[in-house]
Amino acid sequence: MKSEHYELLDTEGARPVKMWARGVPVDEAAKQQLANMARMPFIYKHVAVMPDVHLGKGSTIGSVIPTLGAVIPAAVGVDIGCGMMAAKTTLSANDLPDNLGRLRSAIERAIPHGISPRTRSFKGRDEGSWDKPPAAVDAAWMQLKDEFDALCLKWPKLRHTNHYKHLGTLGSGNRIAAQFAVGSFHSSP
Repeated sequence: MKSEHYELLDTEGARPVKMWARGVPVDEAAKQQLANMARMPFIYKHVAVMPDVHLGKGSTIGSVIPTLGAVIPAAVGVDIGCGMMAAKTTLSANDLPDNLGRLRSAIERAIPHGISPRTRSFKGRDEGSWDKPPAAVDAAWMQLKDEFDALCLKWPKLRHTNHYKHLGTLGSGNRIAAQFAVGSFHSSP
């Protein structure tokens, strides 16, 4: 893409920050966050910024952060409150088949997500992903229940949500489950 299609953010001592946000006001805090991100040693080539750019929790909303040799789970989903997690397994990339379709299907069968055909025409509140939560969800809920009850004293409407039935699911709406092979995990200093 030619440089006239984006603007460069001045980021001394960092990878370039290419902003496809011409005409969009970008606040100084978001610009500082972008500059800080571009100084990370594993940024690959440049950081890209889209027109929905604004300050985020941990990383800038509307940014594309290419990395080499690193994964930043917290850089995804910060605007909508969803989380990402990385789970270390005993598998290496060589243990996996060339086509991950069966693995994806197994994940989709094991983790409830989206609106099922049974609830698709439901016009009210989503009824939750579990018809009957499994024992592991029951056990996890029992550890959380007292704290949830305390929150309900302050915010009574929480009591009427689908908190329990969504525990351990991807929920409904715009959610993803992805699998990646990563060389190694490193702790932050």
